[in-house]
Amino acid sequence: MTTIKPASTWTKLISKKRYETTSKEYEADESVRGEFQRDYDRIVFSSAFRRLQNKTQVMPMPESDFVHTRLTHSLEASVVGRSLGRIVGKSILERHPELAEEKNIQEADFGDIVAAACLAHDIGNPPFGHSGEDAISAYFLNEEAQPLLANLTEEEKADLTRYEGNAAGFRVLTHTYHAHNNLPGGLSLTYTTLATFTKYPKESLPIIMNTQSTSEKKYGYFQTEKAWFKTIAEELGLLKKGEECEVFYHRHPLAFLVEAADDICYRIIDFEDGLKLGLVPHEQGISLLRKILNDDPNRISSLTFYDWREEIGYLRARIIGKLIEETTKVFLQHEKEILAGRFDTPLINLLDCKPVLDEIKNLSINLIYRNRPVLEIEAAGFEVLGGLLDACMMAVFKPASKRHRKIADLIPPQYLKLPNGATDYERIIHIADFVSSLTDQAALGLYRKIKGIELPRMY
Repeated sequence: MTTIKPASTWTKLISKKRYETTSKEYEADESVRGEFQRDYDRIVFSSAFRRLQNKTQVMPMPESDFVHTRLTHSLEASVVGRSLGRIVGKSILERHPELAEEKNIQEADFGDIVAAACLAHDIGNPPFGHSGEDAISAYFLNEEAQPLLANLTEEEKADLTRYEGNAAGFRVLTHTYHAHNNLPGGLSLTYTTLATFTKYPKESLPIIMNTQSTSEKKYGYFQTEKAWFKTIAEELGLLKKGEECEVFYHRHPLAFLVEAADDICYRIIDFEDGLKLGLVPHEQGISLLRKILNDDPNRISSLTFYDWREEIGYLRARIIGKLIEETTKVFLQHEKEILAGRFDTPLINLLDCKPVLDEIKNLSINLIYRNRPVLEIEAAGFEVLGGLLDACMMAVFKPASKRHRKIADLIPPQYLKLPNGATDYERIIHIADFVSSLTDQAALGLYRKIKGIELPRMY
């Protein structure tokens, strides 16, 4: 006899509970902004979000003001996410009126949840984009780093040797440093926003090779936040996924919208950046963008543009609107499967225009992300991040050296001051937090200074 697994319910999945509460449920009139708008605002005012303005999106350390950084990418993803959330929320409230009746959830709440999670989706990324994650992983895989890992569990080692910006982001949102204050919970966001943020609701082990499930391709939290994520998952009724891992869940349904907003923005807007930088031939790029819209040729020929850049802006705006509309339809078509844990595919993979989006992705990889200056800066990033990690780790684990003591003085105290009884793993994670928090320019500048390549100006 086949056992039918229970499905998640929206009345549990949408919760205004946050870290500082135990059983209290917020009333709608307690905050004019609403609880999920408060989440959004807290992220905007966080220092980690502000640092995204100088972290790589497409081009490392771009000279052009028109090229997106992680900050502008995150803002644009949040705008797309808000639209996705509101459109989906309107239909969900029609299908599940108990949400409004029992919990006073409104259409705008769905938009605010997805927008807040999108705003924070890259908040844990280290310097130099995704190559920064590879650089940190490579450092801990080096033979020189192995003595640091001697007392760690296999899961703790995997956190470091497969370093993941998504897990670092969950830590940024939920961790309070001992040196700052004694109020735990980080930004103290709602459980629902944190779960929506977590696109990969599993720990670093086991590694699931060749998985076709999008939520299993990476991991979403370090061992330091494992218990905290389990609390969130159980509170919201996330479905357990398998028994091989204690904390391994199906996604919160709205996490699929966060993934879609990110996919839409980086596929289309990164491509736009590549066109404007001259990395992609504009005739070829415009042709692909037009294919997504599948317009009547007479519509385009009847329009007059100042130049091809203006046409790209026009096409991008219409394409994003089209992708939002089609993505929400796909989500709503598969709502029951998503709630039951039988759906684990990126929403944009089911769009009619996916073949064209794949062409754009492949062209972006070959002409933008693998452009020679990008590769050169990313290669330098390996040296920079590896050098910083090594210097900082030695400062923590071998403080007897005068040189290492000098370097320790350069590390902000919150990363060094830990509670009594802190493990080696916790000490290492704190230093990884510091290096990961740096902007591209700050990482490069600090590396030059501690290596004696460049001296600071005294006046």
